[in-house]
Amino acid sequence: MAVCHKAARPLARCMQTSQPPCFSARSIRQFTTTSRRDGEVATVPETEPIVYDPATVTSRKGEKALMKSGVMPIGSRRRRAALKSSGNLPFEQLPYQCFQEALKIFRTDREEKLKQIQTERLRISNLEAQDASNVKGGEVQKQRRLVSMRSHLEYLKIQADINDPLIKKRFEDGEGDMNKPIYRYMAEKQWRKYQQLLIAQRIDQFNIVPDVLPHFEPTADVRLAFKQRSVQHGEYVDSRVSEVPLRLKVQVFDKGERLVSIVVIDSDVPVSEEDNFTSRCHFLATNIPLSPTITSIPISQLPKESIALPWMPPFAQKGSPYHRYSVFVLQQQPGETLDAAQLKEAVQRDGFRLRSFKDKYKLDPIGMSIFRSTWDEGTAGVMQRAGIEGADIEFKRKRVEALKPKQKARGWEARHSSAKYRQLWR
Repeated sequence: MAVCHKAARPLARCMQTSQPPCFSARSIRQFTTTSRRDGEVATVPETEPIVYDPATVTSRKGEKALMKSGVMPIGSRRRRAALKSSGNLPFEQLPYQCFQEALKIFRTDREEKLKQIQTERLRISNLEAQDASNVKGGEVQKQRRLVSMRSHLEYLKIQADINDPLIKKRFEDGEGDMNKPIYRYMAEKQWRKYQQLLIAQRIDQFNIVPDVLPHFEPTADVRLAFKQRSVQHGEYVDSRVSEVPLRLKVQVFDKGERLVSIVVIDSDVPVSEEDNFTSRCHFLATNIPLSPTITSIPISQLPKESIALPWMPPFAQKGSPYHRYSVFVLQQQPGETLDAAQLKEAVQRDGFRLRSFKDKYKLDPIGMSIFRSTWDEGTAGVMQRAGIEGADIEFKRKRVEALKPKQKARGWEARHSSAKYRQLWR
């Protein structure tokens, strides 16, 4: 302890004799209600939000910001980067030597294809003017050759423009004219990459074939929406959303205008008396014009003379499994129309069979979409407003007894099965 005191004495003496440092009046902060320096206000500079151009955005962050705001970037990222660094030059005048040399090759190839197109048109006109009696095979063979030559002519038209970068640019920008074969070809190619595979998978997943049709291969892109809400193939739709008539967008990829019929079918209507399911038609309309440029079909705005069965809101009673609602687009025979008033009397909603309807009126299904519906909190109100009975019915599964015979008790259960062991049965 003495050693510790000796070591601590010089330190204590130094602390007693040391004088406090002199502080300036400015460095000593007084207790005041104002800021440290009068008139000094901390300001944070406001940063303006970055506005991205959908034609020149190249970063993933910018693309996500545009898509979040509801605007899709235009074209590919490589094309947007080229336009961003080109100083607002036209696309065909981009100052890249390889690009300009490729354009020369494309123009030369296009000139050759145009000459072949002129030659093929001349051959078609000569064959049309020729008498069928002078053609080997008669009128049948003449029509077959004309169909083959016209198909080859469409192929040449596509090949003449398929390598043109301006054509691809207009298609990516959504400015393509669907009356031209090249844009229809590119639209169909894009549809077959994903949407066609998706609807084919839904057809197989939900057993549309063979429950509704014996066989079906879609050739048109069909999208459906309720008001502003787009519905994906096979998506569940709330009964209050589907209470209003749907809106279709049908894109066909062959030229010409045609008439189609629209059918909406519920394939899962329960029949408790037969312990089975049947189908019901929720909407039927005919004689609707459709072409590569006429794609929108708002059901609520169709003329009354085209509607055979008006829109019935989709519903699923409580306890029943989900209902599959298939929306089919059926192409009518060229030059033929169907009488909606006659169909209204001939077609019944309950027990509607699409395969019989298709065969009877010679209709060709070209596309479809599908959505599902189940019992939800708004179904009872939808059924009441539509005047549909059965909102108070609940379906329950029957308990299925096992077919295997009951086994005789053995061992401990057999020895303690008498009444005196009743307390052990619990």
